Amino acid sequence: MKKITYFFTILFLTSCYSGFAQRDFSTVNIEIIPVKDSIYMLMGSGGNIGISVGKDGVFMIDDEFAALSEKITAAIRTLSDKPIKFLANTHFHGDHTGGNAKFEETGAIIVAQENVRKRLKSDDNTVGLPVITFDSDLTLHLNGNDIMATHVHNAHTDSDALIYFPQSNVMHTGDTFFNNGFPFIDLNSGGSIAGDVEAGQAGLMLTNTDTKFIPGHGQLANYEEYKAYVEMLKTLQENVQNAINNGKTRTEISAMESLSSAFYTDAEAEKSFITGPKIRETIYDSLTEKAE
Repeated sequence: MKKITYFFTILFLTSCYSGFAQRDFSTVNIEIIPVKDSIYMLMGSGGNIGISVGKDGVFMIDDEFAALSEKITAAIRTLSDKPIKFLANTHFHGDHTGGNAKFEETGAIIVAQENVRKRLKSDDNTVGLPVITFDSDLTLHLNGNDIMATHVHNAHTDSDALIYFPQSNVMHTGDTFFNNGFPFIDLNSGGSIAGDVEAGQAGLMLTNTDTKFIPGHGQLANYEEYKAYVEMLKTLQENVQNAINNGKTRTEISAMESLSSAFYTDAEAEKSFITGPKIRETIYDSLTEKAE
């Protein structure tokens, strides 16, 4: 079962990224959102980008798609004329790492949790790979911040890292935080609901009520919004687990809107990336260790 569904998941992801590769990105604009001090969030198409500028150069977090690299670079140039020294990936998905090779060509040193390199590297892909990897954590001292990258295990994927700027009190969560709907938990890439909850709890422990959060997707968030998201994850996990304990099947849980409607009704989430039935099925599969 797992091998078969893994194949279809890879096929689905490949087709998604192929679709992005063929998409016309000419209409995409890169929006620059000031976060705090010399840290900015860039929004275009794909995962949100974090930028730190200062005397030491540019530190970049994620890079969306290769087709947007020139536009992203142009946006960065309005903030700093210094080189992009380091590029950190929050995880391996293509809407966060698609520009790696382009920025590598300009001299950026790519940094990521070691599973990012393992998942990106193949016989057909030897460029745009992280050259500095870490297991549990790493600290970079740039632009007045002790930038802390912390691996959170088996959350959105098996390659996720929270990146925290303690002096500026800003955190980039990668896709462990979707500030626009239900979470996407990539079970076939090592993700799990338990790990996603633990990632959120780790984020809360590292931060405080004044922290600004750059989510993987969605608008810039404050502490209360991030905390509410973590509470949603915990409640969804508990609700589905209770239904399992009461003997409900996967099909029955998929149809039980009440398990998740306190956050988004099925109608509200119908056109979202992750629908109500999908998140309930995903959490069921995670809790029963079934890949779908």
